[in-house]
Amino acid sequence: MNSKSPIGVFDSGLGGISVLHTMHSLLPNENLIYLGDGKYNPYGTKTKEEITKRCVAICDELICHDVKAIVIACNTATSACVKLLREKYDVDIIGMEPALKVACDRGEHQRIAVWATQLTLSEKKFANLMNRFKGEHHIIKVPCPELVRMVEDNKLDDAYLVESCLKEYLAASDYKNLDSIVLGCTHFPFYTKYLEKLCPNVHIIEGSVGTTLHTKDLLEQKGLLNTSCEEGQITWMNTMDSKIELSKCLFKKLEVEL
Repeated sequence: MNSKSPIGVFDSGLGGISVLHTMHSLLPNENLIYLGDGKYNPYGTKTKEEITKRCVAICDELICHDVKAIVIACNTATSACVKLLREKYDVDIIGMEPALKVACDRGEHQRIAVWATQLTLSEKKFANLMNRFKGEHHIIKVPCPELVRMVEDNKLDDAYLVESCLKEYLAASDYKNLDSIVLGCTHFPFYTKYLEKLCPNVHIIEGSVGTTLHTKDLLEQKGLLNTSCEEGQITWMNTMDSKIELSKCLFKKLEVEL
């Protein structure tokens, strides 16, 4: 392992591509491996034991590729087993959690909706996070399973379908009285342009920048940050080969939109 070794990034499917895109943008010299678990998607409806089994199998595969760090680009997987993965592997394991603190830091008495999978919202990890802030802020939990499925089924360009679904979740969030929506699933940043249109006065927050900067800090501390002048390469992997081309298309979609 050295500074040119890749960073492994994985998700239950395609959502983590939003994290991968941020990492490639902010750490352009880093080599990245993206592994989507399309065959076993979604994680949000599975048990912790099932998710843990999949995450161990994926991390074993990434370790075989000599990764210098592993980013769990999935809030659900982080909630289910990040502690176990950190105990099992010698490389840094970087997880994700809904960026609730960012939303709360915007001012006093914030009204915030957290959109995520049911498992993320029901886990103790999120309960502990929410307990830190709910005394001073009004926080609404909104499970949004259909937003995961539409990304995986390549429905993002069906504006009528997407907006109809988003309007339902916005209504459940009482969005006209919100200050911000925290996107607590890595599939959800793909809906940012729609949300900005549907609720322009609500601040949309997601956590990939914080995750990327934390990864950078950990690599710097170990002398593993890639400081070469060469642009890093992205290696695409998926437990369903048919998802690889769609993965690349979604990455390019973010390039265009951002």
